[in-house]
Amino acid sequence: MGKEKTKNQKTIRGTSSHRAEEDYSTVPHSFVFHRGQIGKNIGQLVEDMRRVMGPYTAKSLQVRKKNNFKDFVTVAGPLGISHFLVFSKTQTHVNFRLARLPKGPTLCFQVTKYSLIKDVVSSLKRHRMHEQQFTHHPLLVMNNFGLDGMHIKLMATMFQNMFPSINVHTVNINTIKRCVLFSYNAETEEIEFRHYSLKVVPVGMSRGVKKIIQEKIPNLSKLEDISDLLLAGANLSESEAEQDGDHNITELPQVYSGRGNMKSQQSAVRLTEIGPRMTMKLVKIMEGMGDGNVMYHSIYTKSEKELTEILNRKEARLKEKAERRRKQEQNIAQKKQQQEENKKKSLEGMKKKRKLEGTAASDSEVEDPGMQEDQAADTESEDEAEYYRQAVGQEPDEDMFPKAKRKHGPGKSPQPFKKRKLSAANEQKQSPRLAGKPTFSGKPSAGRRFGGKKMGKSDGRKEFVASKKGQFSSKFGRSKEGKKFGGDKGKGSGRKHSGPMKGSGSKPKGQRPKTGSGFKAGQRGSKAKKDFKRKKGRVE
Repeated sequence: MGKEKTKNQKTIRGTSSHRAEEDYSTVPHSFVFHRGQIGKNIGQLVEDMRRVMGPYTAKSLQVRKKNNFKDFVTVAGPLGISHFLVFSKTQTHVNFRLARLPKGPTLCFQVTKYSLIKDVVSSLKRHRMHEQQFTHHPLLVMNNFGLDGMHIKLMATMFQNMFPSINVHTVNINTIKRCVLFSYNAETEEIEFRHYSLKVVPVGMSRGVKKIIQEKIPNLSKLEDISDLLLAGANLSESEAEQDGDHNITELPQVYSGRGNMKSQQSAVRLTEIGPRMTMKLVKIMEGMGDGNVMYHSIYTKSEKELTEILNRKEARLKEKAERRRKQEQNIAQKKQQQEENKKKSLEGMKKKRKLEGTAASDSEVEDPGMQEDQAADTESEDEAEYYRQAVGQEPDEDMFPKAKRKHGPGKSPQPFKKRKLSAANEQKQSPRLAGKPTFSGKPSAGRRFGGKKMGKSDGRKEFVASKKGQFSSKFGRSKEGKKFGGDKGKGSGRKHSGPMKGSGSKPKGQRPKTGSGFKAGQRGSKAKKDFKRKKGRVE
């Protein structure tokens, strides 16, 4: 097991971490993203610029189509973002905007030429680029920005503030592995952007000694003595030893990483371009985050009169906006006040209504002690049931209005509803039988109508019996043949004897006549025959 941390170690680590957080929060941070539709090359250029601005930039920033510029501004505040680097593309140009948060200004550039990292690296015979170079921010070098002009000074200030500042007395030179160059050309008004990898090598010794020091032992098979290698540097190509001069030789203030780089010794600083590369031109400078006044424009110029007019129009718009906001606030305050007044009035009305209902309830309880508490709800449901009866003409189902119960006095059991009697028209529609005619066993007759082959035949095989003599003749009159019901055989009802139906009805063939309280026996024998002949002659 390892040793436990002592109190001093914990204090030192806490202090160092706190100091690192403070240093990290004070340095500038940036967002590099694009707006609008761009091609594959511009997307790769955005990724390369993120590597240049690292480690104080968002390497994996996700940009969607629905995101607008305000979304990035809203997120930038809590994250401590200070600069925006925005790329966009039109049909003819590639544009680059550099904005300072939160209040600007915004510099708009037109990118005339650019090269990606892969293009620059592929053009070199020997490139020097590794991941450890991107763990620290690059060193900023600016060239020819001391000229007169407001826009030049503003550009220089913006470029300086993009990267962390360096104190030459306390900086650790081992953290400087990269270099960014901005060079301004006064004649063409273009800015050259370059990105280099930095390397320090010792000087003042032969090429053979440098090889031995750097652990690159050359081929010694063709040498007779070691002195040939140390003094002359034999068998070494010209490309293995670069020519150094006064332009890149300096004295190191500290020990630098690499063999032979000692303090207070002469060393040469060598730069190797790693990309990307851009050539851009300043177009205009605006106040704010891209929506303010134009402070400088390289193409269009405006006189003082035009500038004053623009300012006056802007002030007028701001005044109108402030006036509209003031009126809106007043209207909102009035609406709130009116709502509070209406609320108070409604509460007072509710209190008065409750008092009246309380007095009425007390009076009703005195008059009718049998009334229950839920009578109001029952009354309401009964009104609904009554409205349903009047509108539909039928009784509602029991489940339709569960609270609609019949009123009954105290001590009486509730009785079921009486069945409604149908009207005469509805009754005729439901039963084809004549009104007032009896049926057997309470069942409607299923036989033929009068005038058919068989009359009065029902499902129960019961015959129809007339209660009065001559009832059908007085009711229906004569038939088409001029005979009353009960006439000749084969006509009318098809009975054996004609005449008014008296007594029991005719029976089917081979069936005994039925007797009972509902049937009346007819006459038999000679007397019946005489009566039949007499009636027959009277009819003829």
